[in-house]
Amino acid sequence: MTAAGKAPVRAGVFGLLGSGNLGNDGSLEAVLGYLRDRHPEVAVDALCGGPEAVTARYGIPATRLHWYRGEYRTASRAAAVVGKGLGKFVDVFRTAAWVRGHDVVIVPGMGVLEATLPLRPWGFPYSLFLLCATGRLSGTRVALVGVGAAPIGNRATRTLVRWSARLAAYRSYRDAPSRDAMRAMGVDTSRDEVYPDIAFSLPAPSAGAPAEAPGRVCVGVMAFHGSDDDRARADEIHQRYLDGTTGFVRALVEEGRPVRLITGDGVDAPVVTAILDAVDSPLVSVAEAASLADVMKEMAAADSVVATRYHNLICALKAGTPTIALSYAAKSDALMDLMGLASYCHPAREVDTDRLLEQFRTLEKNTADVRRTLAERNEDAVRRLDHQFTALTAVLFPATDHAHANAPRETP
Repeated sequence: MTAAGKAPVRAGVFGLLGSGNLGNDGSLEAVLGYLRDRHPEVAVDALCGGPEAVTARYGIPATRLHWYRGEYRTASRAAAVVGKGLGKFVDVFRTAAWVRGHDVVIVPGMGVLEATLPLRPWGFPYSLFLLCATGRLSGTRVALVGVGAAPIGNRATRTLVRWSARLAAYRSYRDAPSRDAMRAMGVDTSRDEVYPDIAFSLPAPSAGAPAEAPGRVCVGVMAFHGSDDDRARADEIHQRYLDGTTGFVRALVEEGRPVRLITGDGVDAPVVTAILDAVDSPLVSVAEAASLADVMKEMAAADSVVATRYHNLICALKAGTPTIALSYAAKSDALMDLMGLASYCHPAREVDTDRLLEQFRTLEKNTADVRRTLAERNEDAVRRLDHQFTALTAVLFPATDHAHANAPRETP
């Protein structure tokens, strides 16, 4: 009980957290920082993909998102198909019970309203719909905080995403194209705000000793196979991306530049292996990063960055390092535009080594100006996120009442 004799406010965090994606975990870390700073009295736990990792790393209780442990493995046998089907049914009751045990639930950042990477409707979109629907039914306020969205081709996925957004008590987006996408899907976004990605609220890496490898370039790689709508061409897209990125790394090494390969998810490891095999040089090394803080330190120690994953870009930009985006979605272009680097985007689907090298040399010639621009844009991002957290407090933790008091944003 609190000093006033009331039960503590119960807040849950929800998502594919602790599952190996550093960007998702960085978004969680940002929201936990907000809660601990502004609402230390709130009791926090998680419903997530990797509960053991979340509890070990962040010190909060956590429950597995899915009853069926093989949810994200391909079901090739009858037993697996039955297990997945049964899991969908069981998860209705598990999710409802977890949601009812909270006053508020926060979905921290992440691209939860998009399908810019391969995605099945009955995977995470279904889980998010269960969360938002049971939140509305039980009176638990569900907040989609700084999330990403994009046009979705698959009808079932689009329907689940649209209704998830409609049923949430609070929505904010990490860029204007995300809000535009939800509006185009039929969601009333008239009261929804756009803020920088919440990962920009994480601490910037402190200035350290001079780089141990002067001239180092960080290259953030990704197991990129196109979007959910590109499944038929996935292998072709991946090979083109891999060939172009490998060619870029090889060209840097031939110029005597040390290259540091960075990933953002465990699934990226085969890309690293392929590049190391193709470019056999002691100038190429691999970073062992376990968090966005680790990635930021790597980016801060580099002269320049070329990266694909969205949150690798955020880390580089937050660190103030001149950056080129191998852009695979509108969110990457919007992020680079926000940070004043719109001219330094290169399509991930069509990586052209020669053209990329030309952009890279232009970037390095303008290093001083780019660093000044990033410093100014980072200060603005922090100010705007502080405003978002103030607005979030007003919605989720009103001073006069911590009881269930969900005020629907719109009628379904």
